[in-house]
Amino acid sequence: MTTFAPSDHLESDPRIKAVFDDIRTTRGTDFINNMWRWLAIDPALLERTWAEVKEVIATPSSIDPLTKEMVYIAVSVANNCSYCIHSHTAAARAKGMSDDQYGELLAIIGLAGKTNQLATALQVPVDDAFDAGKAG
Repeated sequence: MTTFAPSDHLESDPRIKAVFDDIRTTRGTDFINNMWRWLAIDPALLERTWAEVKEVIATPSSIDPLTKEMVYIAVSVANNCSYCIHSHTAAARAKGMSDDQYGELLAIIGLAGKTNQLATALQVPVDDAFDAGKAG
């Protein structure tokens, strides 16, 4: 169920068309996924969000593309975003994530969730050795 239905004529707006064309070029595909179509409710929001995604995810950096997608999956699980879990799992698979890697990622996500909850419930104080301001 959605709260909004985008127009079938989104690209009649030159701002939206420019972003969609850049997505196609950057990703090397004609596919514009629903996230971008729904963000087009506000062309300025679409432009800002795509610019940030392009800079952080699509621009080569010291973190390889597969690792970026796997981190995105983990954060999406933590935030309970089904759409992002699906889209970034597909992207990670396209970037070479194996079933073994996916299984290991899920084990890490599950373990982190459990230990995070235990540390929160117990209110475990942070060790001085882990505090960059105190570590010596």
